[in-house]
Amino acid sequence: MCKKWHSIWKQRFLCRSCNRSFVAFYSYTAYRKGTNKAIIVHLKEGCGIRSIGRLLMIGKSTVLRRIIRIAFKIMRPQISFGQTYELDELCTYIKRKEKQCWIVYALRRNTKEVIDFTVGNRSIATLKKVTDTLLLSGAKKIYTDKLKQYTTLLPKSLHRTTLHGTNHIERMNLTLRTHLKRLSRRTICYSKSIMMLIA
Repeated sequence: MCKKWHSIWKQRFLCRSCNRSFVAFYSYTAYRKGTNKAIIVHLKEGCGIRSIGRLLMIGKSTVLRRIIRIAFKIMRPQISFGQTYELDELCTYIKRKEKQCWIVYALRRNTKEVIDFTVGNRSIATLKKVTDTLLLSGAKKIYTDKLKQYTTLLPKSLHRTTLHGTNHIERMNLTLRTHLKRLSRRTICYSKSIMMLIA
């Protein structure tokens, strides 16, 4: 139940259960219900930050803040034991093309679910963050490309580099590049910070 209390400009309401005040209709679109869901939908359809701002009639700074807030509320999936995974790296850059950055992530083969990821340079330290997660989960098999670093991080009994072993994750790379402008090849869109890339 809510009770009314008068304001000079707009009618405001005070919730008796949580004591938060609100108005029935907000002038600024960002405060309306469903804004976060609309941002997610537009992101999945390949819209950039400025495009989302224009479509939803909100500021680009607000869009950036909302994306970070939404991203850090997402719960990581529970990892099942004894599964088969595919592991790959996705190349992008931050601020300028000379500053390359790699997204390393693992895909569960039967559900196509992203299990774990990290962002950094293409080094053993970066790859180890994801491979350790897979090894701790008691992975049955781990399929990768023929990058040399994997041979030192994964035991031979689990590691596979067969011809069509990474088909699912390579298709996921293509999907990500299609739907996210900042990951597209030959694009003028880019991430200004590593936090936004992670988000």
